[in-house]
Amino acid sequence: MSTNRPSILLTLATLGAVLFLNLPVWIIALYAFTTEETAFSFPLPGLTTRWFGVTLARTDMWEALWLSVRVAGVATLLALILGTLAAAAVARSKFFGREAISFLLILPIALPGIVTGIALRSAIGLFDWPFSYWTIIVGHATFCVVTVYNNVIARFRRTSWTLVEASMDLGANGFQTFRYVILPQLGTALLAGGMLAFALSFDEVIVTTFTAGQDATLPIWIFTQLTRPRDRPVTNVVALFVILLTAIPILFANRLTQGETVDQGGGK
Repeated sequence: MSTNRPSILLTLATLGAVLFLNLPVWIIALYAFTTEETAFSFPLPGLTTRWFGVTLARTDMWEALWLSVRVAGVATLLALILGTLAAAAVARSKFFGREAISFLLILPIALPGIVTGIALRSAIGLFDWPFSYWTIIVGHATFCVVTVYNNVIARFRRTSWTLVEASMDLGANGFQTFRYVILPQLGTALLAGGMLAFALSFDEVIVTTFTAGQDATLPIWIFTQLTRPRDRPVTNVVALFVILLTAIPILFANRLTQGETVDQGGGK
């Protein structure tokens, strides 16, 4: 008699993998409530929430947070535009070098961050552009485009082009066809890709280090705080906030793609 229940070994392996991946996150959350300032010990000598008040009073933290939100927002907007246009060209057109272009579009996400960062810094320095808010956006957009491109091109390949042809036959122009036929088909793919791009940009460290100049995003601010022992509880509180802020869009994107898979499977 067959059963869908997993074996004990598989269950233990799954629990071990979950603990291995998430235990550092739980440790950060735990030590955000410690009463100690410099040295961390276990068990905790006491629990307190005063570090949350200290963190909220730090103006430098709010400046770094606001910069990260602005960078992630603009980088995501650029990724949505460029990624969608690139996916439409690759999915719906046949031209020489199409596969090579598709490979080059997804290459930035596969390269180590330090390689991308060095390449961007060299290119920016070659053109004598000052390192600023805009160079951070350019750096983040290079890998944010990939997440949007992958989501949108997968949706294009599953979308029947006869819907577009029917819309044109019924008298709709190109803009109307895009608005009422293509865009609804791409809606969840754009939303999922945009949320993933925002999350990736918001917590990026390596590429930002090479392109930021004197500006400090929130992840860079956290990195610099590690050299200040008395600010460790504050750093843990901010890290906890970052975990929550990046987890929420990833969870939403995951739910969107899962629901889409279930709906498509049921339709077939």
